Amino acid sequence: MQPLNLPPFEANIKKMDGMVKIQDVLRRKFVALTPEEWVRQHFVHFLIEQKDYSPTLMANEVAVTLNGMSRRCDTVVYRQEGLKPLMIIEYKRPDVDITQKVFNQICRYNMVLEVEYLVVSNGLKHYCCKVDLQNGTYTFLQDIPPYSDL
Repeated sequence: MQPLNLPPFEANIKKMDGMVKIQDVLRRKFVALTPEEWVRQHFVHFLIEQKDYSPTLMANEVAVTLNGMSRRCDTVVYRQEGLKPLMIIEYKRPDVDITQKVFNQICRYNMVLEVEYLVVSNGLKHYCCKVDLQNGTYTFLQDIPPYSDL
């Protein structure tokens, strides 16, 4: 897999049922090792190991219903108080550019979850913005904040 602009971690990778799989620390199971999953696992480990996010307050592949259709948020981070969603993270393969279309996708998810932070990463570039839900505005941040700053 391609090197990413994220710290390395000890990935648990196995060949199972004729497929290469990686252990998902949040879902606690092995999943197909796709380029997008490579980004997801690196980013999740980065949040846990570098930014002090608790794995118990994070979930991968969270189902949301949008306009009557079922969709999945790549990762959702929750508040400790009441387990209210706090951040949505959308991942793309490293060869996929982060465009307005990607931001539109995560904003649609936010119409349902109403979180304060949106993050998009292709493993090479990462964008984080703080959303002001009352005023309908957002501000891009220089870095992914540690959990204690959320």
